[in-house]
Amino acid sequence: MRLFIATDLDDAAREAMAALQWGLERRARDRSSIKWTRPEQMHVTLAFIGEADEARSAQLIVAMQRRVAQAPFEARFAGVGMFPDRGAPRVLWLGMDDSAAAMAALQREVAARVEGVGVVLEARPFHPHLTLARWRDARPADRRAFDQVSDTGVVARVRVDHATLYRSQLSSGGSIYTPLARVTLSGV
Repeated sequence: MRLFIATDLDDAAREAMAALQWGLERRARDRSSIKWTRPEQMHVTLAFIGEADEARSAQLIVAMQRRVAQAPFEARFAGVGMFPDRGAPRVLWLGMDDSAAAMAALQREVAARVEGVGVVLEARPFHPHLTLARWRDARPADRRAFDQVSDTGVVARVRVDHATLYRSQLSSGGSIYTPLARVTLSGV
């Protein structure tokens, strides 16, 4: 099964991000080449695991049920950017302000647990963000439509007190996310 670990959003944050998307969508040059993330599927990925068999999935569920000593924190989403940094963009994202440090600390704890059961994660540095949209077929010129909107101020605030291990099933209507386990931030 295909797995990932993410922080969840509340309804108010999803609504604020949908409003941001609506404003950004009007800036897109070729609206047919960009696919917007549905608000109900928005999250911050802490670890993408990919395919895992039943035995590995069971190990991950057990690893995710232990509390994290980190205290709950407020994640503040602000600032639009694109991956990659140059050329044709593939992802339009919403970043975080200085609360990104707390998200990075949670990601390190989650990554250590995942690697502790033998899963090898991507080596690239963690960049806390939420995917707003993906380009199906982008050109370097698509970047110009969003270059002027990097400073959004705080778009949404979310209290992060847990992370969730999800199963992701691909379907013709989009991905279906099923929660399998939750790790709670205890602060002790």
